[in-house]
This record gives sequence, structure tokens and C-alpha cells, in this order.
Amino acid sequence: MAVRLYALDGCPWCEKVSDALDDAGIEYETEWVDALHSDRNGVKRVSGQRGVPVLIDEGRGVTMAESANILEYVERTLA
Repeated sequence: MAVRLYALDGCPWCEKVSDALDDAGIEYETEWVDALHSDRNGVKRVSGQRGVPVLIDEGRGVTMAESANILEYVERTLA
């Protein structure tokens, strides 16, 4: 299962998602994004927007944003 998290260093919402993934024992890769929204083209390509966090679960074909939605997905689906 390939899980990728797009995150910004120092972002509290990104840290909550990262902590939830760690607590659930989920292996994932972190793609660190630039602080400037205008430089977040990688995130925009995969999610259609430049905000973070964004979680991609390639095994299930899921791409999602919004930390509350991601936290619920981690708890209900990945944990």
C-alpha cells in the first residue's frame, strides 16, 4: 500500500495527520511542499488545489484534503 502525505513543515494540521498515521502504524512518504502557495504545483497536480495537508492512498485510489476528513479516513479505513 502506497500512502503519500503532502505537508508543509511547521503546519499544525499536517502534524496532526502525520501523528495519526504514525499512531496507526501506517507506512507513508511525506512530500514536503513550499511555503508559498504559488510554488505548490505538485500538490495542485494531484489534488486540484494548493492547500495542505493532502493524503493520497494509491492502493485505494483516494486523494483527499482537509485535515478533519483525512483524520477520519485514517481512523476508519487505514488503522
